[in-house]
Amino acid sequence: MSTATTTAGRANKVKRRKFEPWGVIAWIAGLGFFFPVFWMVLTAFKQEVDAYTTTPKVVFSPTLDGFRAVFDQGVGTGFLNSLFATGISTALVLLLGVPAAFALSLRPVAKTQDALFFFISTKMLPIVAAIVPLYVIVSNIGLLDNIWALVVLYTAMNLPIAIWMMRSFFLEVPGELLEAASLDGASLWRSVREVILPLVSPGIAATALICVIFSWNEFFFAVSLTAVRAQTMPVFMVGFIAGEGLYWAKLCAAATLAALPVVLCGWLAQNKLVRGLSFGAIK
Repeated sequence: MSTATTTAGRANKVKRRKFEPWGVIAWIAGLGFFFPVFWMVLTAFKQEVDAYTTTPKVVFSPTLDGFRAVFDQGVGTGFLNSLFATGISTALVLLLGVPAAFALSLRPVAKTQDALFFFISTKMLPIVAAIVPLYVIVSNIGLLDNIWALVVLYTAMNLPIAIWMMRSFFLEVPGELLEAASLDGASLWRSVREVILPLVSPGIAATALICVIFSWNEFFFAVSLTAVRAQTMPVFMVGFIAGEGLYWAKLCAAATLAALPVVLCGWLAQNKLVRGLSFGAIK
């Protein structure tokens, strides 16, 4: 082994050792952010007398009473409504947003900047300022306490963000790829399906997860436009907040059920999510 190789190996070891404290700090910060979630899940398996104590109780007898109480109060309706509204609205956002982002990036149209500004300007209006006319419109068309009203609103709410996100991912794709595909005789649809979409699939996954999080956690539209039949998980969980009585274990059980779908989506798409969020970060 040459002297240069040995020196380079030692330098790499020293460099790795130099950044070890940062790794420890990152782990501590990660555990600190995760601890509230861990405590919420732990509390969900406690009895109410064990959950509501001045001194936190770590040793206890696990029970499913909190989850049974949540299901007895009809969590299934809110869970299925949230699942339906989130899934359908996210699918519609991708169906509409991906072609729009493609047209505004690799195939720009006239007045592209004006179109982009119009999309993002719809997010500048506070929701509370639009809720009264929205309530009147939804009431007149007979969609009060109807899950399809939330599907339409969630789609409109997330579509501008999705277009802006997807456009940034499409801009990272070299335009020469489409030219090469067209020279080989591929149609535009085939080029997009077989060349462009596989490259931006991490960005699509990241955009979809952002839309899922926003739709699943949305509360203002749901509490204003639904009552019983179309209530979502955030609206359902408000019922656990009371001025008196013991409800901590039930609240944590409901919160655990509410957080589970988003956590599972993030876990299943974690590889594409990391690639999507860092897409174009390194030139």
